[in-house]
Amino acid sequence: MEVFYGETVWLEGMGLRLWDVVFEKEGPDWYLRVLIDKADGSTMDTDTCADVSHALDPILDEADPIEQSYYLEVGSPGLGRKLTRPEHYTAVQGQKISVKLYKANENGAKEFSGILTSREGNTITVETPAGPVCFEASAASTVRLCDDEDLFH
Repeated sequence: MEVFYGETVWLEGMGLRLWDVVFEKEGPDWYLRVLIDKADGSTMDTDTCADVSHALDPILDEADPIEQSYYLEVGSPGLGRKLTRPEHYTAVQGQKISVKLYKANENGAKEFSGILTSREGNTITVETPAGPVCFEASAASTVRLCDDEDLFH
């Protein structure tokens, strides 16, 4: 998907940033989902998503990065967005995240939430009510920004 990650200057010119690109199958159909965010943190709107979709069509037609047919969807990563790339952690540092690990850590916790305090290399530190928890990015099955519902727990 280098066609996306390598060429995002035009998105930046629109005041946007690329959050993620996901190619996945749902039922019999394939979907190319391009998740974008406003660089200033303001709310994403459908007109902006439509503008990006229309701008992407000729780029994808020319680059032709995917052989099979698919549906293109452009949208916001949402409130409970997944954190998958180092820059995601930078963007949400100081905010509440939820973490699911593949295996329980040394404290016996497999799931926890807290304030993201840092990501240095592959080591992520979260301040939880029980104290700081450090883990390697590769040990996490899912890391998400907490959405409004999660903030009350």
